[in-house]
Amino acid sequence: MDLGLKDKAALVAAASRGLGKAVAWELAREGARVAVCARGEDALRTAATEIAMKTGAEVFAVPADVTKPDDIGRLVAGVQERFGQIDILVANAGGPPIGTFADFDDAAWEAALNLNLLSTVRLCRAVLPGMRTRGWGRIVTITSVTVKQPMDGFVLSTAARSAVAGMAKTLANEYAAEGITVNNVCPGYTLTDRVERLAEARAEKLGKTVPEIIEGFAAEIPASRLGKPEEIAAVVTFLASERAAYITGATIQIDGGYVKSLL
Repeated sequence: MDLGLKDKAALVAAASRGLGKAVAWELAREGARVAVCARGEDALRTAATEIAMKTGAEVFAVPADVTKPDDIGRLVAGVQERFGQIDILVANAGGPPIGTFADFDDAAWEAALNLNLLSTVRLCRAVLPGMRTRGWGRIVTITSVTVKQPMDGFVLSTAARSAVAGMAKTLANEYAAEGITVNNVCPGYTLTDRVERLAEARAEKLGKTVPEIIEGFAAEIPASRLGKPEEIAAVVTFLASERAAYITGATIQIDGGYVKSLL
């Protein structure tokens, strides 16, 4: 299937590893020109070089922290100067700390909202004018299954990422007639560094091994395994494509059946 992504210009945030890197790789494989950002410059440039060498695509690395408004402005301006435009935005960021409601003060809540919600708000604000001018655009946010099914210990993530999903739904309605789609993907347990860290923390707390914790995660999933980053990337890439032009305002879990709700 030709996804119609050849020579489209994409910006993928938090793309030095994990889900962001997998998405950047998949977009590059489909022929898109891909800009990637992350805070760690060394890891980012290594990832960009690897993707470019393996796919033959043009990959542009811009060190940036999406929690900083000035960094976002510099990032978007740099990508627009390099590629001339931004057709696709994949809004992604790491997750806030794990804990219960009583564990977090105002500073923790403000940091979580800045990391996940406001970074997405600012990225969207920066790319939408160009998309509107061209009458074509794709915005995909990477959130979490906590948007559909809250999980113990993920109160900050649930609140912040649910706000992202609500904002994205509103944007989808506002810009659908202008050829711009806005969708959310909600990964479940996926084999990433974040899940590894979560498993390590639980293993230490419960006196178990990390493989035992991972097996426990898998036991909660009807597919009986954790997801792979490339499986999330495939859905994001489809939503970013010409083929997905009639899908907007959707919040799609990619979770092996973990979420039990009907919607």
